[in-house]
Amino acid sequence: MRDGANHGPNGLASLLGRVGRLALGGIQNRVELLAVEWQEERLRFAGLLFRALALLFLTAMAVLLLTATVIFIVPRDSRVFVMVLLTVLYLCGAVVAWLALKSALKREPFEASIDQVKKDRLWLESLK
Repeated sequence: MRDGANHGPNGLASLLGRVGRLALGGIQNRVELLAVEWQEERLRFAGLLFRALALLFLTAMAVLLLTATVIFIVPRDSRVFVMVLLTVLYLCGAVVAWLALKSALKREPFEASIDQVKKDRLWLESLK
């Protein structure tokens, strides 16, 4: 009597089972992507923190040693002018370092996960 059509309760259960497996597979893919991005963000943050601390320490040491050296080399009557000039130079360097650090922090965390969720939402909305 049955000609292979999935009209009975078994056909509906089979269809629901397949839909459920597909949904769980999609969720699993998204969770795995999120886990990979979480690890990448942790490594990125550690790298940024290390760079920021290195920048701070090395800049302070360079400023201190260079300033002391220049002040001892310059004649007494020109020391104030040289100190002002070095201060402006160091401030320009600090601005450049700040801009470099700021540009490294601009990247949005979890970009791929957010983009994928947006695509999923758009796809689900197109099914309506």
